[in-house]
Amino acid sequence: MKQEQVPVTVRILDKEYRVACSPQEEEGLLESARLVDRRMREMRQSGRIVGPDRIAVMAALNIAHELIQFRQHQAVPGANADTSRLQIMQQRLAGTLDTQRGLDLESESV
Repeated sequence: MKQEQVPVTVRILDKEYRVACSPQEEEGLLESARLVDRRMREMRQSGRIVGPDRIAVMAALNIAHELIQFRQHQAVPGANADTSRLQIMQQRLAGTLDTQRGLDLESESV
């Protein structure tokens, strides 16, 4: 038996699109549209990419790259996304602290 499709309107970069999906997929579709809209707006605001087509392609490439990285990470035995995020945050914090220490040492020697 074929599942019923419902029309859903999503708004991405000030343009509306009608997409058919099953009722169970509607919330996921809306969340996906919000993600794409947010990424495209970020790219447009950066000013480095001009034109909605180029913005859409670059946003899609960035999202696809993140998905591939996530899948590769999940393929590693024993990998845990929460642990990985924590490790990344710890590395960033350590880098920031190291930078701050370097600045403090420079100011002391002046």
